[in-house]
Amino acid sequence: VQLVESGGGLAQPGGSLRLSCAASGFTFSNYGMTWVRQAPGKGLEWVSIIDTSGRTVYADSVKGRFTISRDNANNTLSLQMNSLKPEDTALYYCARDGTTSWSWDYWGQGTQVTVSS
Repeated sequence: VQLVESGGGLAQPGGSLRLSCAASGFTFSNYGMTWVRQAPGKGLEWVSIIDTSGRTVYADSVKGRFTISRDNANNTLSLQMNSLKPEDTALYYCARDGTTSWSWDYWGQGTQVTVSS
């Protein structure tokens, strides 16, 4: 199993970034996927979840600004981030959902998002 994130970088407040996660080594369409972030000096925070049917859930902190999506044909998970705020600054990970609720069994290496003027 391999998860490789990309698309992070520096954005201004109010700007946008699109993160991608390339998945390999498993049947991507069979698993729910999650974006999780960790801000400097803070714990892990789940950001958004998409299940195998495409249903989505968002943390209140990003609702209305972020959009999670998946492309099962290309084994790719995405996170479109709009109206970025400085508090969105974090290392963003994609993770494969585990066998129990709110658990993740494989993680990518993370991509850094920094929101600053």
